[in-house]
Amino acid sequence: MSKELNIKELKKGLYLLDEAGESTGYLLIGENKACLIDTMNGYNDLNEVVKRYTDKPVVVVNTHGHPDHIFGNVFFDKAYMNVKDLELAKTFIDDPETVEWFAKENFSMPPFVNIQEGDVIDLGGRTLEIYEIPGHTPGGILLLCPQERILFTGDSINHHCWMQLDGCLSIEEYIKAVERITFLEDKADYILHGHAKTFDDISLISAMLGGLKEIFEGKTQDDTHYEYFGGEAHAMYHPFKAEEGKVFGQDDHGICYQPDNIFAKS
Repeated sequence: MSKELNIKELKKGLYLLDEAGESTGYLLIGENKACLIDTMNGYNDLNEVVKRYTDKPVVVVNTHGHPDHIFGNVFFDKAYMNVKDLELAKTFIDDPETVEWFAKENFSMPPFVNIQEGDVIDLGGRTLEIYEIPGHTPGGILLLCPQERILFTGDSINHHCWMQLDGCLSIEEYIKAVERITFLEDKADYILHGHAKTFDDISLISAMLGGLKEIFEGKTQDDTHYEYFGGEAHAMYHPFKAEEGKVFGQDDHGICYQPDNIFAKS
């Protein structure tokens, strides 16, 4: 099963891979190695795709354990992901529909290798520093390329942040996690997230944090109901404002959440 894969070179040696408009991965090429950040849904043989752009060894990293970011791992020998997301990833890999699909396509998920805060991936001339950000998932990570001043955020910092799913931490806990990494606004100029079409200004971190705090403080009188998974599931949607005059890939910004998962459980 293959679906359309749109590839765009954002700058020399940096490619955005948009798989059917469902999720986005990135290929960053250094002097000695390349890194594939998120492998999306498994609709396309990314190993062969990557070979069109580089013959260097490829390090595969998953920003978190959701299926639209890990299923393309089947085309590689291993992938790095934070160990705190292993249990979450396993629930999707072991789902009967996934098992049936993998068997039909002769796919098998390669082993995950732990990656954690403090790790650095040296590609040669370009490095990726790892920072943990538990919230959207327990083991979410950010990858900072200081040479290019770009922060890869997966779904953790996003215009349309999903905090309503099973496995998400509370809004209160996520506020603390985001507050802890706001210093990265001084180390990067742009964000590339897991569903982006182009660059977003780094101030999206503070803007999203402001929205999280509004939810925590009960400033939710204008929130609306949000349906997802084809209307089978429901949550609330809280819009937040981004800084005017900055470059963003889209104009609307919001956080989806469950009203019973705002405060940390004691």
